[in-house]
Amino acid sequence: MAKKVAKVGVKKESGYLYFVDKKGDVSRAVMARGKKKGKAKKEKVAKVGVKKESGMLYFVDKQGDISCAVMARGGKKKKKKAVKKKATKKKTKKRK
Repeated sequence: MAKKVAKVGVKKESGYLYFVDKKGDVSRAVMARGKKKGKAKKEKVAKVGVKKESGMLYFVDKQGDISCAVMARGGKKKKKKAVKKKATKKKTKKRK
């Protein structure tokens, strides 16, 4: 369950990816479409300065506010496959 960290109210435009940058501000970049090469230009939309905690995922929600949720770590454990034992042949002794 996500909780709101800061109310910003950013109006989102289509074609842009909105994210919380390293400094805790809301930034945006042009979404990659087709075969465009090079890095996308980042532009700062709103200065917020949210202090980030480790283990938390920060994102811009539908209302344009900053929210955070606990990061999913580890995932589902895989079952180990049963190892088949090789059949060994018995050594036969030669008779004279």
